[in-house]
Amino acid sequence: MSTPFSRRTALRAAAGLLAVGVVSTLGGCVGGSAAPSTDTSAATTTLHLVGFAVPKEANNAIQKKFAETPEGKGVVWEESYGASGDQSRAVVNGLEADYVNFSLEGDVTRLVKAGLVAEDWNAGPTKGIVSDSVVVIVVPKGNPQGIKGWDDLTKDGVKIITPNPASSGAARWNILAAYQQVIADGGSEADAKAYLTKFFNHVAALPGSGRDATNAFLQGAGNVLISYENEAILARQSGEDFDYIVPDATLKIENPGAVLKDADPKAKAYLDFVLTTAGQEEYVKKGFRSVLADTPVGTVEGANDPAQPFPVPAKLFTIAELGGWDAVNAKFFDEESGIVPQIQKDTGKQQ
Repeated sequence: MSTPFSRRTALRAAAGLLAVGVVSTLGGCVGGSAAPSTDTSAATTTLHLVGFAVPKEANNAIQKKFAETPEGKGVVWEESYGASGDQSRAVVNGLEADYVNFSLEGDVTRLVKAGLVAEDWNAGPTKGIVSDSVVVIVVPKGNPQGIKGWDDLTKDGVKIITPNPASSGAARWNILAAYQQVIADGGSEADAKAYLTKFFNHVAALPGSGRDATNAFLQGAGNVLISYENEAILARQSGEDFDYIVPDATLKIENPGAVLKDADPKAKAYLDFVLTTAGQEEYVKKGFRSVLADTPVGTVEGANDPAQPFPVPAKLFTIAELGGWDAVNAKFFDEESGIVPQIQKDTGKQQ
């Protein structure tokens, strides 16, 4: 079975896609895209998508559906996927993009400050968010460590894989979930810092992106992976065999999408399509939670319960409840004064 979680099979799949006219850019850690049309004689429009690694498969499915619409006819894609922060900085430094799909709002804000994205990019009903998920705990099949929730991650023998917050948006969601679940359960800020220090003491590796972290875990690194729910579901759809836990207290993940100021008008049409129920259904099929309440949710293979794939955690907190990304980045991730860089330094877990 071809799977996006194996370098060899990913490259083989990319080669097959390139044979039908797909273009992959060098900036991507995954590469390749769905080809909306094989008719090279028809007029085409090339759109450039730059994104974080995790939603590649969902994006490709949405592109195929978009190609069936009048607005999407003739669109071909050049894509680059990688760690969200790295991708955002690459666009600022000249990587061509019409549409960006990042892990964090701040990675779009960087483009706003650079004059590349309009200041009102998040003025719509979903506030610029195109997909949702939650932070989950992934364990080997059978859960040999007996992991039930966050408290178990600091037990002897636990070796955690989570991406590096210096480069990866997925990592920041993960770390914030680990911290804030202490507060949600009645703990103090001091308790949360103490827990996060213990958490980092159990970190075995900090790969560069969410997808890199998944691959490291599947190749035998560590015995616990902190990840997106959708990433766990997609991996199981692809034939990987492991268990995952949706913690009672966890963080809602909200991933933004935006069109650049000088983008081809078809890029805006694509974003509009992403935010229809037809577009959101493709996200749901790949394990994401829809940003639209009226999106049909059928059976989602790979979920713990395919018929009821998206359980509601008892305590689901959001970035807005933490003060928004500006406040969160200053408090947690500032290189000079942030809680997380200091804990990483104290524990020696900086890369």
